[in-house]
Order: sequence, then C-alpha cells, then structure tokens
Amino acid sequence: MTDHVHAYGPTGSGTVLLNLGGDTGALIIYTGRQLLGREIEISPLGEDGRPRTHAAVRERPVQDGTFHSAVYPDLPAGSYTIWWDEKRPAGTVAVTGGGVAEFVWPTSDSPPTD
Repeated sequence: MTDHVHAYGPTGSGTVLLNLGGDTGALIIYTGRQLLGREIEISPLGEDGRPRTHAAVRERPVQDGTFHSAVYPDLPAGSYTIWWDEKRPAGTVAVTGGGVAEFVWPTSDSPPTD
C-alpha cells in the first residue's frame, strides 16, 4: 500500500466497468472504511521488482448501505501479490480470464505471516 491518500467521493452506479473475457479478468479487494482513499498495490506473483498496479479504495453504495473496495477492472489472468506496504505482502490471489477474483483485506494492524 502506498502512502498516497486521495479524497475520492463515493462511486455511483455503473461507474466501474470490468473488462472480462479471454485471458482478462478483474480483482476486487474489500477493505474497511479506514482505508478509504488509500492506494493498494498489486504485482504479478514472483515479480516483486516489476512496476506495480495500484487502485484507490473507494466507497461503493449498494442497496443495503455501503462497502469499501479497490477495483482492478482488467488484469491478465494469473496469480498476483497484494501488497500491505512497499515491502510486505498482504496475500495472494489468482485471477482467471473472464472471472472476478475477490480478496478481503486483513483486519489486523499488521500483514499476515506465513
């Protein structure tokens, strides 16, 4: 997770379009409100030195209230490291072509250990 914090408002209905199909999938990382505006970085598994992709945590209204998440709408199929900070991973996830992978951000104050 980078130190960048942005002041985004809630997203509206239909503001995130997922590009699914073939070898392209998507990822949603569910977080708590405390990460609102923070950017969460991901990178292909095993390629820690490669440039990372990031997305900001946004508030997302739904019929029964709101939830907070970062959305990566068009990722090549494969396994990804989700970064807690610049050096420590929060976990990994597999993205499949045509599918939407989901990851729940750890609720503790430190990343999980293996």
